[in-house]
Amino acid sequence: MSKKWIVFVVVLVLGVTAALTGCGGQQPAAKAKVLKMGAETTFPPFEFQDGKTNEYAGFDVDLMKAVGKQLGYQVEVVSMGFDGLIPALNAGQIDAIASAMTITSERAQKVNFSQPYYKAGLSIVVKKDNAAIHSFKDLEGKRIAVQIGTTGADEAKKIKDAKVREFNSASDAYMELKAGGADAVVNDLPVNQYYLAKGGDKDAKLVGDVLNAEEYGIATAKKNTALNDQINKALAELKKNGEYDKIYMKWFGKKPEQK
Repeated sequence: MSKKWIVFVVVLVLGVTAALTGCGGQQPAAKAKVLKMGAETTFPPFEFQDGKTNEYAGFDVDLMKAVGKQLGYQVEVVSMGFDGLIPALNAGQIDAIASAMTITSERAQKVNFSQPYYKAGLSIVVKKDNAAIHSFKDLEGKRIAVQIGTTGADEAKKIKDAKVREFNSASDAYMELKAGGADAVVNDLPVNQYYLAKGGDKDAKLVGDVLNAEEYGIATAKKNTALNDQINKALAELKKNGEYDKIYMKWFGKKPEQK
């Protein structure tokens, strides 16, 4: 093959490539960055699967989507058992946990927590005709249904002679109460309130004072301090621009308490 022929072929190839690029040969769109959010999705109003759309919904879901938008991420919810969230995070299967997770010193040894984004506490639900349980003290020796891996489960196990049964979801714990297999359910106050508001009050009621003011945080892996810092900045901006208040109002019907 002559040198002239080689030059001709090269020029021809370059010309065709340029024509395709300029006249309809489109470049592939940049792939959106994805932030995998781990959550136990049977914990309304924080995270649950909408029965009509099959989409994940809730306060934590909306908040993380807003955080993701601030950071340029598309948020993907990864549903799993609550007790499997931290192991999955540390194994790199998810990027963050937003699942009404209480900030505790024990958990803080395994993960980084964002600044608190919600304040809650533990409460008791009993059957409507129960006249024996009025406080946490009255739970001594009683059958208590809890969700596995939660601070409600931890607190129930401290109660003298209590027979604690752990379930994979809050809804399973409520079903146990309704079926008569438990005397009480111990869970976070907003979760108990949501259950009652959605029809549970036909058979059950809240009793006693709220125990242990708790703060929820978004968890990230210990080694991923950069993401933790980004999430904190995003949360601060959402509170500053009013978006956090809108999300809070949507799910709890009131504005958050001002510190």
